[in-house]
Amino acid sequence: QVQLVESGGGLVQAGGSLRLSCTTSGFTLDYYTIGWFRQAPGKEREAVSCISSSGGITNYADSVKGRFTISRDNSKNTVYLQMNSLKAEDTAVYYCAANRRYTILWRLDSSYDYWGQGTQVTVSS
Repeated sequence: QVQLVESGGGLVQAGGSLRLSCTTSGFTLDYYTIGWFRQAPGKEREAVSCISSSGGITNYADSVKGRFTISRDNSKNTVYLQMNSLKAEDTAVYYCAANRRYTILWRLDSSYDYWGQGTQVTVSS
């Protein structure tokens, strides 16, 4: 079955770093665009970043640009989100999602076919 599993979340002090991983199975990751989303309590889910199947295209929300870096290692069936200079505003559940085709509508939930269960990131100040 298709499965996406996030890991690497936790509690970190403001200014610190975390690296999230999205490990996939049940499909060929090479063919899929992967997006990262996050959702804080009482807030709408928002797109954070995405990366095309080859890694040739990356996108970032303005709020994380310059602090977060998305990357992928298709041989390991894994996509990463390196998060540096973390702020309290980054506290949320982070989700990864898979989409067969890259689309300019990468910020939309409906652009993705498969979703992980999420991993909690808490940034203390």
